[in-house]
Amino acid sequence: MSGDKGGRFEEVIAAACKLPYCRIDRDEFLTKQLKNKVNSERLADALEYGTVNAGIQVKTLDMLAVGAIKLERTKATVLSAGAGIPGGLALIGAVPADLAQFYAHVLRVAQKLAYIYGYKRLDMDDAIENRLVILLGAMLGVNAANAALAKFAAANASKIGARVAAMPLSKHAVYNIAKKTLAWVGVKLTKDTAGKAVAKAVPLVGALVSGSLTAAVFSRMVKKLKDDLSRLASMSPEDLEKESAAADVILADYEIMANGESADETVLQTPMRKSF
Repeated sequence: MSGDKGGRFEEVIAAACKLPYCRIDRDEFLTKQLKNKVNSERLADALEYGTVNAGIQVKTLDMLAVGAIKLERTKATVLSAGAGIPGGLALIGAVPADLAQFYAHVLRVAQKLAYIYGYKRLDMDDAIENRLVILLGAMLGVNAANAALAKFAAANASKIGARVAAMPLSKHAVYNIAKKTLAWVGVKLTKDTAGKAVAKAVPLVGALVSGSLTAAVFSRMVKKLKDDLSRLASMSPEDLEKESAAADVILADYEIMANGESADETVLQTPMRKSF
């Protein structure tokens, strides 16, 4: 990635992904969550095709999502910096322990929410350049990342049909959106000495600079992702098709731009919601 600021945040995410508890096993997680809520046949369908395609009601998925958020919020706020990390600071090098640990829990809940709402396995081995970072971008209000969620939802939903399935988000576009997300968030996180604007745009900065993991900030971030994923999971095939088509307009530049080019700031970023 070009630029030290974006690269620095990439290091944070890479360090978080290396923590032994960051990775969520999709099948194990879904089995544990669903085994007492659906029959064995539907559970098998959910594991193979995703929860939405298995016909599991969105209200059930929402309930599971709320539980997952509460659990990870508790872990993120109770554990002290470096607690439970074998090797402590040596494992994550120069990245502050509290920062890496916070994002490890953010990425844990991002995986859980994705699996609850129908995603296939996320590739943690290449996490800084794939859908996991896009999920993080959606939490933080990156417009291109929000649009990518619609494309992911359409790709995950077999009921949508061939017309949408024929226009998937390419690996090239996923790569570009992920890298631009890392760059944008990295810039915001490294401007904390410039004034109050950053604290307003990304409240996480103030919390981490002070050394605390704020439950309220964590909740707002993950609630935004949960609400977006739930909304998409609730859509009819026709509405999801329209959402996907609208996303194509926003994401067109990411399909053709070279890695070193800069996306239009109005396309990349959208203002944070007031609730964030």
